[in-house]
Amino acid sequence: MALSSRVECIRKSSSVFRTFSFNYFIRTLSTSSAPETQNPNDSKPKEKKKKKKNLFEVAQFLPNWGIGYHMAKTHWNEVSYEITKINLYKDGKHGKAWGLAHKNGLPIADAPKKISGVHKRCWRYLPNIVKASESSPTLTSSTESGLKVEAQAT
Repeated sequence: MALSSRVECIRKSSSVFRTFSFNYFIRTLSTSSAPETQNPNDSKPKEKKKKKKNLFEVAQFLPNWGIGYHMAKTHWNEVSYEITKINLYKDGKHGKAWGLAHKNGLPIADAPKKISGVHKRCWRYLPNIVKASESSPTLTSSTESGLKVEAQAT
């Protein structure tokens, strides 16, 4: 009998400790107001942030993995790279890239250089800059037609 009454006493004392635990004490003394109930009409799903892409994730949707196209980091103003070479690793999301640096649409250097920061998630494709291979044939054809007109006039 004494053993069962002792067990009963221990159970009661442990429940007392549970109700007067430190966390319970802090919660009851909290100065914050009671949690607000959410209005069912106000249930807007939280918008997920759009995950930014590294250079290879941007280039994979362009023809020939973006070679010949202009790309830039999102925080760069007036500066871009025309991709000349890409060395991909097996997973297709990592690798190395080389390109010609451009400022205000004009090349800065003659030779391509290795692009640093290709794995950083801040790259974007610049669609408004025409590929060099597309712009040069149209220029030569217009000059050739101009020469033909001059030759016919004489």
